[in-house]
Amino acid sequence: MKIALLGYGKMGKVIEQIAMQRGHEIVFRKTSADTFDRLTAADVAIDFSVPDSAVRNIEQCFETNIPIVSGTTGWLQDYDKVTLRCNEKKGAFIYSSNFSLGVNIFFELNDYLARIMSRFNQYQVKIAEIHHTQKLDAPSGTAITLAKGIIENSDYSSWALEKANADEILIESERIDNVPGTHIVSYHSAVDTIDIKHTAHNREGFALGAVIAAEWLVGKTGVFTIKDVLHLDSIQ
Repeated sequence: MKIALLGYGKMGKVIEQIAMQRGHEIVFRKTSADTFDRLTAADVAIDFSVPDSAVRNIEQCFETNIPIVSGTTGWLQDYDKVTLRCNEKKGAFIYSSNFSLGVNIFFELNDYLARIMSRFNQYQVKIAEIHHTQKLDAPSGTAITLAKGIIENSDYSSWALEKANADEILIESERIDNVPGTHIVSYHSAVDTIDIKHTAHNREGFALGAVIAAEWLVGKTGVFTIKDVLHLDSIQ
């Protein structure tokens, strides 16, 4: 499989290593100064760029009929527009705030716990996320996905950063050198606290998941999620 890397920072370089270990070829490594001239040589593109570039990268793939996997966060205000464009162009697209297998299992645990805790209003929920200092967006896309999972399975109406009302989920963001990503969901009452936590030890889990998603996406048409790739919806 021939892969275009849209964004060639730390994540792009790890994805390159994983992809080559799995027998794939990198045919295009796009930095901010590059054009898309070599994009058409690829079977699939993987985007780990920056929020300001993500939408343009994705839409360019739709224009050239290249399936696109995006792990860039911070641009989701345009998600509905992007998915509409994908369907208009009969493209193939997967977005995930986090491609790690462990994190996606964590998302499922979060949803299940939220359904249980919705019966016990003495608990107030909070999400804490810690990342490296180079991460540009806050809160993380993973934290937002966790918050959305709780909202869909409880009476919480929205989330808020650093300060929240009673019907909002508080998200606290911290940036520390050399932290790939830690997320903690806490339910606190006057008598106890229930925590679930995911800690990434390196970027390889994110990269492997993105490459597996790219392998799965080739030959398909439509808008998909990582749940489709990992068949998580089939787990009862």
